[in-house]
Amino acid sequence: MKISTTQTEGPRLIEATAYGDERGFFVETFRSDLLAAAGVDVSFVQDNHSRSGHGIVRGMHFQPGQVKLVRCARGAILDVIVDIRRGSPTFGKWEGFELSDQNHHQLLVPDGFAHGFCVLSEIADVTYKVSTYYDPSIEAGFKFDDPAVGIDWLLPASELIVSARDRDAPLLAEIAG
Repeated sequence: MKISTTQTEGPRLIEATAYGDERGFFVETFRSDLLAAAGVDVSFVQDNHSRSGHGIVRGMHFQPGQVKLVRCARGAILDVIVDIRRGSPTFGKWEGFELSDQNHHQLLVPDGFAHGFCVLSEIADVTYKVSTYYDPSIEAGFKFDDPAVGIDWLLPASELIVSARDRDAPLLAEIAG
């Protein structure tokens, strides 16, 4: 595995190596020792799995205190993070990464970042480890198309399918920080 920093301080892009032949492939998707060597000290307590169709956007969500390790086990997504740390020089800036079952990349999303994704393939299975248990009382989010953030979801707006919850979320500037 190759673990790289991103343009924003904190997140890590993890590029796993797949070993394959005519039977298929094998890839390690998690190694706590390699994360620790890269300066990431986190324990995961829950695994989640979602399946979505083409054009589905999920985000932008966050739960204070939670770290996520996200991968796309089937299909392809644009995985997006936004720095929501008030006072950070990159507050409100976004980065996007293609995660797919072909490139085997993963994204470590630290506390202080909102996360979302858009399905680029016909269907996508997204799995992610989290460092804290899901708690709906503290989960939050902001509008996926907040013009002040300006995320480019790579698909025309007419192809994006968004839940009412995500469509009606507040703007990032409206979230108390």
